[in-house]
Amino acid sequence: MEHRFADCVLDDARLTLMRDGAPVAVEPKVFDLIHLLVRNAGDLVTRDQMIEEVWQGRIISESAISACIAAARRALGDDGKTQAVIRTVARRGLMLVADVSAPSLEAPANEPSSAIVQRVRYIKGTEGESIAYAVNGNGPPLLRVDAPAWDIETEWNSRYWRDATQALAQSYRLARFTRRDFKKAGTGAPCIDHDAMAEEIGLVADAVGFDRFALFSQSGGVHAALRFAVRHPTRVSRLVIAGGYVEGRSRRSGTDVSSDAFRRLITEGWRAEADGIGAAFMLAYLPEGPLDAIMAAARNFQGSVSKETELALRDAINTVDNTALLPLVRCPTLIVHARHDAVHPLSEARKMAAAIPDAELVVLETANHLPLPGNPAWDVFLATFHDFMGAER
Repeated sequence: MEHRFADCVLDDARLTLMRDGAPVAVEPKVFDLIHLLVRNAGDLVTRDQMIEEVWQGRIISESAISACIAAARRALGDDGKTQAVIRTVARRGLMLVADVSAPSLEAPANEPSSAIVQRVRYIKGTEGESIAYAVNGNGPPLLRVDAPAWDIETEWNSRYWRDATQALAQSYRLARFTRRDFKKAGTGAPCIDHDAMAEEIGLVADAVGFDRFALFSQSGGVHAALRFAVRHPTRVSRLVIAGGYVEGRSRRSGTDVSSDAFRRLITEGWRAEADGIGAAFMLAYLPEGPLDAIMAAARNFQGSVSKETELALRDAINTVDNTALLPLVRCPTLIVHARHDAVHPLSEARKMAAAIPDAELVVLETANHLPLPGNPAWDVFLATFHDFMGAER
């Protein structure tokens, strides 16, 4: 249903917010807060009501609540001084004071949908495999490189992960891609080749018309991004690394890949319907949640590749060594890393920052391996990202 107020339209079916006819990217908690206020327009919404509905009754800091309220005001074109849409009732709560029209059950026939559509196209990779890619937004070119098993179509159907994509697409022309399959060795096992995946970055860039562009790499996607940046320095204007590491877990611990606890979880049952195993796997990466994002990530990975492929991917990232590559990176580089990351510790990010010439390191106060909407560290990450990319915008 659509709720119209001030110059905004909140659609709680499509989970979209429009202002002055343009889409506004908002984090899930911010959307939920606005939705709560809109449904209670003209009535006081207490702090307890906000915590119960927006944060599901969890203990939450006052600073997190204040940040969410401030973000909601910005999204609606309001601010704490004017309070033309959201009014603070001292020591009691909030009230949406703008007039809200009755929800319409359907949009007029001639009104375009406010939902942003993802259009997926396909190309062939270096080994003949299928690569799915999509482009969203307008602005300077930005190509995101994710962990090899991350599926962009499944991502788009998850509110938290889609919000992260749309937040970047607000300012950049964002390209993302997914390798659909992997070449098999003579033994039948999937072949995982970081060098081949690096060359696929160039193929995707060519397909979307990017000549020189910024690279945003995350977690297991960092290995391919580093290789591409070193081999094609004239094409990469800036490099952002989130959740990166110099050496894989087995190399830095001096243990065999078979001792990897994550590998044992995968072996026990890597099936799309085995939600518990996938959630346990992802909880180590995203211990602060939100829970919905953890479950969505688990379904994404489990539904994207087979158990055999995931095991091969684990072995490849556990034994990777980027040491020799780091001094060869020539573009401006930003490294963001969680202070309390239990999977790949902050010490790995510090090693990367020390080895890459003139690299910057920003530490996020979170335990989540990757920055994610709904977590207080997200706003810090996004502001840092935009500041670093300032010369590109």
